Amino acid sequence: MNGELFDLSAKTALVTGSSRGLGRVFARGLAQAGATVVLNGRNAETLQQAVVELKSEGLSVEGYAFDVVDRKQLSEQVDRIEKEVGPVDILVNSAGIQKRAPILDMEESVWREVLEVNLTGVFLTSKIVGKGMVERRRGKIINICSMMCEVGRPTIAPYTAAKGGVKMLTRAMAVEWAEYNIQVNGLGPGYFATEMNKALIQDRKFDSWIRQRTPARRWGKPEELIGAAVFLASRASDFVTGQILYVDGGILASL
Repeated sequence: MNGELFDLSAKTALVTGSSRGLGRVFARGLAQAGATVVLNGRNAETLQQAVVELKSEGLSVEGYAFDVVDRKQLSEQVDRIEKEVGPVDILVNSAGIQKRAPILDMEESVWREVLEVNLTGVFLTSKIVGKGMVERRRGKIINICSMMCEVGRPTIAPYTAAKGGVKMLTRAMAVEWAEYNIQVNGLGPGYFATEMNKALIQDRKFDSWIRQRTPARRWGKPEELIGAAVFLASRASDFVTGQILYVDGGILASL
């Protein structure tokens, strides 16, 4: 019985920004739990490589290239996915970008770009996919948040502003759609040992700081995010909505 709570068989999941990085980790984890997973990215070649890799592992995945901030493209591709793969039962909003600069040096165009992808992209994708979920009266939406939903760091003001917005958008969607049996939650990773963080890991000073700042005294392993994602995507979380689940080794709990 307990295993059935986390079984995603016969479910279709769309994971945006999943051609690489943590998005691909979420896609792999949901597929391993039985879901048919639609991978997404803007670069068709990189996306296809991810699809081939996951299919070689025996997982049920498909790939659709589109930009989450292009409303027309997004609407057309979601229609295609629902006709060709199936109605989206699970949406993971993982697409995002990061651009660094001190606030006083930051161009307005950079500010707008980061908010457009990281916040507006979540709004548009959730609105378009959510319409079908409301009609079917079921669905799971997982917004990939960040510790920056709660705290700030120098040089990433637009990212922090966007992720703070995602936190509150998550709660707004949860409140509006709960009556339709749709659960909307956030998943907030801490510092994970990924390819994107390779330079930071190799920086002895930064690596030491992370290990000292994290009560677990280490970087997270990407696969350690899978359990939380499957929980939020499964029947096990049917009465959980509007929450942000942080997987951070205890950073936010400590001073």
